[in-house]
Amino acid sequence: MERIYTIPLRKAKNVPRTIRAPKAVKIVREFLMKHMKAETVRLDASINEKLWERGIQKIPPKIKVKAVKDEDGVVEATLEE
Repeated sequence: MERIYTIPLRKAKNVPRTIRAPKAVKIVREFLMKHMKAETVRLDASINEKLWERGIQKIPPKIKVKAVKDEDGVVEATLEE
């Protein structure tokens, strides 16, 4: 199963600015676990680089992700562009 999601990262703006990028990574992982109904989510390095591109404080407002679910129930996510 393959899907493309636009994940909003508004909730990561409500945490202290020194932990915004790590919180954004957690939000992306939780979003994919919920919507793809998976236990394990593997994020590609391109997603991590996009979230950390402008530092820990200035995260993007949303991110577009391509998620692919294997037969084992493992979701692998990459940056969609």
